[in-house]
Amino acid sequence: MEGFLNTLLSKNACEEYRGIHKNFSWKNLGEGILECIPHNSSTSSIIISAGIHGNETAPIEIIDQIVNDLFSGKIILKEHVLFIFGNPQAIRLGKRYLENDLNRLFFCDYNDIETDREIQRAKELEKAVDLFFKNSPINNKRYHYDLHTAIRTSLFQTFALLPYQVHPYDNKLIEFIESSNIDALVYHNEIGKTFTQFTSSLFLSASVTLELGKANKLGENNLVEFNDIKMMLENILLKKEFPFRKKSFIDIFIVKSSILKEYDDFKFNLPDNAPNFTLFAPKNIIATQNKNEILFNSEVRILFPNNNVKKGLRAGLIIIQK
Repeated sequence: MEGFLNTLLSKNACEEYRGIHKNFSWKNLGEGILECIPHNSSTSSIIISAGIHGNETAPIEIIDQIVNDLFSGKIILKEHVLFIFGNPQAIRLGKRYLENDLNRLFFCDYNDIETDREIQRAKELEKAVDLFFKNSPINNKRYHYDLHTAIRTSLFQTFALLPYQVHPYDNKLIEFIESSNIDALVYHNEIGKTFTQFTSSLFLSASVTLELGKANKLGENNLVEFNDIKMMLENILLKKEFPFRKKSFIDIFIVKSSILKEYDDFKFNLPDNAPNFTLFAPKNIIATQNKNEILFNSEVRILFPNNNVKKGLRAGLIIIQK
């Protein structure tokens, strides 16, 4: 099979295809959705996704490399895996999304906006995930690694976000995060509508969002910066032991609250180039809207601040260090 990314970007991206490799069988479950099944028995069913936002290119290139390594025989697949390029139309156009943020559309009420392209894509991904896990060996452990990049730079270049859940987080997933040399880990405090929240809540998958640097154009990423992540993703497909963490420790944060944009005049009290994890001292104004000031009595940090989201959506996360 030609490169996964090249196939996605081609005019024939929607065509059905399947085949048998010497190490696994493979088939598509939809545009940009590739399932690979090892010939020998597996113990985990793993989703590796990227491009939920179409301009987040480093993860797209990482997945493309891994798929190419599988088909070249460089990686001997030992686990059941589903590769997903989340928003193909946005990827082809180099846009974050076309009409609505795909990562806010999972398990939503679609009745009023059936024609929206991202809504249709969310439904396609939900069906593909459901089919993938239904066809998995019944005792397989479920994992989902959703790769992203941030709109702006970050004080921590790489960080992970765990969806809210009431049951304990999977030990192997935490080990993966630590061994990947991720700089920071953020725990969500409430259920959202993200892809990882969907797989965690509905399928009890051990799910994580991985943020890798800043969004660039395709081909302009220094992928060497993310070698640790790529190696760890390969390790889970190979069933290899995880290496020891190189960095001394990981900074851990907890989401304190979400900031919603409720009025058109919403504005963060931040310069456009302020990085993620920017620190606000107690009672410093974080944002304003409708002549009201948003501030906190304790020291907090801001994550994913974005003035330009649509009204009613989350404009940023307030986090505190654990």
